[in-house]
Amino acid sequence: MDRIRLLSATTADRIAAGEVVERPAAAVKELVENALDAGARRIHVALEGGGTGRILVEDDGAGMSPADLALCVERHATSKLPEEAALFRIATLGFRGEALPSIGAVARLCITSRPQGGEAHQITVEGGAKGEVRPAAGAPGTRVEVRDLFYATPARRKFLKTPGTEAGHAVEAVRRLALAWPEVAFRVELEGRAVLNLAPADRAGRLAAVLGPDFAAAAVPVGGASWEALTLDGMAALPGLTRPTAAEQHLVVNRRPVRDPLLRAALRVAYRDLIASGRHPVAALFIDLPPEMVDVNVHPMKTELRFREAGAVRGALISALRRALAVGAGTTGAVVEEEGAEGGAPPPAAPWPSAGGRPEPFQPGFAEAEPGFAGPRAHGFSWQPGLRLPAPRPAFPAPVAGAAPAPLPPAAAEGPLGRPVAQLMETYVLAEAPDGALILVDQHAAHERLTHEAFKAQLLEGQVRSQPLLLPAVVELAPLECGRLLEAVPALERLGLELEGFGPGAVLVRALPALLGNPDPAPLLRDLCAELAEWEESTALERRLDAAIARLACHGSIRAGRRLNPAEMDALLRQMEATPRASTCSHGRPTWLRFGKAEFEKLFGRR
Repeated sequence: MDRIRLLSATTADRIAAGEVVERPAAAVKELVENALDAGARRIHVALEGGGTGRILVEDDGAGMSPADLALCVERHATSKLPEEAALFRIATLGFRGEALPSIGAVARLCITSRPQGGEAHQITVEGGAKGEVRPAAGAPGTRVEVRDLFYATPARRKFLKTPGTEAGHAVEAVRRLALAWPEVAFRVELEGRAVLNLAPADRAGRLAAVLGPDFAAAAVPVGGASWEALTLDGMAALPGLTRPTAAEQHLVVNRRPVRDPLLRAALRVAYRDLIASGRHPVAALFIDLPPEMVDVNVHPMKTELRFREAGAVRGALISALRRALAVGAGTTGAVVEEEGAEGGAPPPAAPWPSAGGRPEPFQPGFAEAEPGFAGPRAHGFSWQPGLRLPAPRPAFPAPVAGAAPAPLPPAAAEGPLGRPVAQLMETYVLAEAPDGALILVDQHAAHERLTHEAFKAQLLEGQVRSQPLLLPAVVELAPLECGRLLEAVPALERLGLELEGFGPGAVLVRALPALLGNPDPAPLLRDLCAELAEWEESTALERRLDAAIARLACHGSIRAGRRLNPAEMDALLRQMEATPRASTCSHGRPTWLRFGKAEFEKLFGRR
């Protein structure tokens, strides 16, 4: 090995830049945080080439004198730590003094600043080489322009995603800061087109502007805390409004947006018994506590924290959320746990008596639809190669008022799932198996699997069949969401969705998959947007399509609360018997349970 030696200043700066400036979004976040710490009330961000071509951040904050301007590009130079003791009670967003020199080490940086009542000056840094401070023209505040990000470290550019993906991460970083600072106006432009334009507002107004009218309509206030050192405020959506990912969970501690594992775990626990597995709540929660009670210096991006009283913070958050959700359920009549567009789930059943124990989901051993594979027939189920999947009806016809119920099929038509006996709570189908066991079927979960398999069968044939809409539907979305959908148009067309742009904040839906029937396209597109946000360029097309199919199947299935007549219940059971993987839905939940004689004997203490 070579002898130990000191690294050059340029090499050290570029290593530090790798920790601070991971991608364009990190640079945008650092620059906007500097503007907020400077007291800005208007912040303008412009991006070109996803941020690698150009980043511009302008603010009307305090500005810097020529002496401060010369120091701001030196490592570990900051105005935010007046003394060493302040390191343990951080009250600002940025404090390390690494952002500007790190950006300057890997890009072409130009800073123009003018303090209130003073003259404007400018300094440039290119690849770590610092220029002289010189007079310039500029409005009060600071203007930071970053060009050719990572030009000095071209290897890092190879790890970046497409410009659209990188721009999306940058806009999301500003969006989260905008939630934490509602009194500040934010404007973000991509390639000269505004994608975020927020006027100053109160907290409720900013939440409605950023998270949309659906959240505003379904959210309940969260406040108070069981720990006196902590103040909690914000809004949380009732369980009827969920998302397929955790992207819409906004957690702010001392005005700093974070993605802290402890806080996210507390959110999961509070909603654990209210929403289905695989769905995530939507919330915007703001926590304030003394700065000395939290350490923000444990993560390079300062997105994770360490609380001095972690258990107290977790408990306070869980209890406040549960109180808010209980009050919300009472004021709205009931928390509607409706399956379908928003993926809610019926509340879990009460605990089973100790004499027995809850029956496990019955696994009939459905075979995969692979050529030459015959499934086990122990329970009467089989899957023959080449058997075509029966296409489930997208929606069962509504029963005619006053009409006599359709007669049940003859007993000879019964399969392993038996004959339907009744519908319970307008959610579950109760059937009696040929051997006398009782079968309990979740109608939404079961029909979701049928729809999923029908989608996959059509996709294997080439393309999912679409149904043109008589009148094209206009769905309003955030500009960034519209961009994601339009980028994915080729993949969505294979799934029977025909979309086109309709201005900066809307898409036009011309056709939907025929299997879906006639659903409202707005919730469907919002769920697909959330799914698209999780896709990376490296994700295989087949996996992307399968994830999208799962979302479509959920929206195209009968919901809890839909009353079925006997013929419809029987049709559901017969289609389940002919469909592979019908023991679970697209989200992995069981579609049916079996209660045999032995289970009942245990419950009643007869064994």
